[in-house]
Amino acid sequence: MSVYLLMSVFVMALVTYLPRMLPLTFFKKEIHSVFIRSLLYYVPYAVLSALTFPSIIYATGHIPSAIIGGLVGIYFAYHNKGLVFVACATVLSSLIANILIPF
Repeated sequence: MSVYLLMSVFVMALVTYLPRMLPLTFFKKEIHSVFIRSLLYYVPYAVLSALTFPSIIYATGHIPSAIIGGLVGIYFAYHNKGLVFVACATVLSSLIANILIPF
């Protein structure tokens, strides 16, 4: 193995480990602020939404069918359907919309 490859793996490991280790090292006290606790509670949902939404819109190459599929997915997820059911309903509705709605 080359030294360049070993150094790049080491740097990637360090960059991945630091954001996980630093908060645990510096923030040892329990967070009592209701605002900060609620903010930290909703951060994973906000990040997941920000990563998923553009993929939903541009996945099919046909924006109206992608929006219909996304809305169907949101509807069934809101009504506590299973993950497989939501995914299948989303794909099926997007496919049907893609066939029925002309470009």
